[in-house]
Amino acid sequence: MRVLITGAAGFIGSFTTHRLLDQGETVIGLDNLNDYYDPTLKDARIARIQDRSDANRFEFIKADITDSGAMAHIFESGKFDRVVHLAAQAGVRYSIENPHAYASANLTGFLNILEGCRHNNIEHLVYASTSSVYGSDTSMPFSEHVGADHPLTFYAATKRANELMAHSYSNLFNLPCTGLRFFTVYGPWGRPDMALFLFTKSILDGKPINVFNHGEHQRDFTYVEDIVSGVVYALNNPATSADHYDPRSPDPAISSAPWRVYNIGNGKSVGLMEFVKVLEVKLDRKADINMLPMQPGDVLATWSDTSDLKTDFDYQATTSIEEGVGKFV
Repeated sequence: MRVLITGAAGFIGSFTTHRLLDQGETVIGLDNLNDYYDPTLKDARIARIQDRSDANRFEFIKADITDSGAMAHIFESGKFDRVVHLAAQAGVRYSIENPHAYASANLTGFLNILEGCRHNNIEHLVYASTSSVYGSDTSMPFSEHVGADHPLTFYAATKRANELMAHSYSNLFNLPCTGLRFFTVYGPWGRPDMALFLFTKSILDGKPINVFNHGEHQRDFTYVEDIVSGVVYALNNPATSADHYDPRSPDPAISSAPWRVYNIGNGKSVGLMEFVKVLEVKLDRKADINMLPMQPGDVLATWSDTSDLKTDFDYQATTSIEEGVGKFV
């Protein structure tokens, strides 16, 4: 199987590439290597892939998903079977400062992916969404079968828009599409703007860590390899139309079109201060904590209901916080 992975130099994208190569697939990795964070980290992730003994089944393409001409050519010449779309402008808080970057990458870029899939007989499009789409919803755990139409940031709004855009293409062109709502991903080779990376670096440098909402946050921390397991399960099982879909009482998780959305999380909500304590143990150092008020766009808690993924693919996250943080450290 020839699989296009966009965002292949990214955190989740690079791990997904390794997993698919391990399974014998041919992977074409695409990334624009932008400088949202240090590009040397992205270069290093790609270098790790290219150093593999089976790197002959990997090809890297430097390109921007917002370039419609380039993307049309890549799709036409690539002869891909399936697509994993992970490229995006990431970061919740940065979307407050620079919303245009999100409109370009997450809306125009995603449209180019949909068009590429539509015109080139792609068997299945799997794309990244986010738990942030649940926004102001406080009913826990978050379920795909409950509406997600009150996002609190523009980043979350673009990802919810991706789910709706995918549904329209699925309906119009019979394109199987699966959206994956990731919950607080962490692990080795993670992004430098993520909490675990920021906390660890500050503690090692003897600097205070900023803990928002006075440490009252709770998150469904999910180890990157568990996320990738869900991505691969979904990729191997193209979305189909749901026989039991009722248009008079529509279920937000399914459709009469070949379209699905799934949560991928650990299925547990952990207090942020508990997370910090585990990190202190793994580093054998105490953190100097700077308690701060809640930030705009933040949510108090996240907690995933992953029962659909369990039922459909026998998915279960297996990595504890202690193990995952230890691997990062």
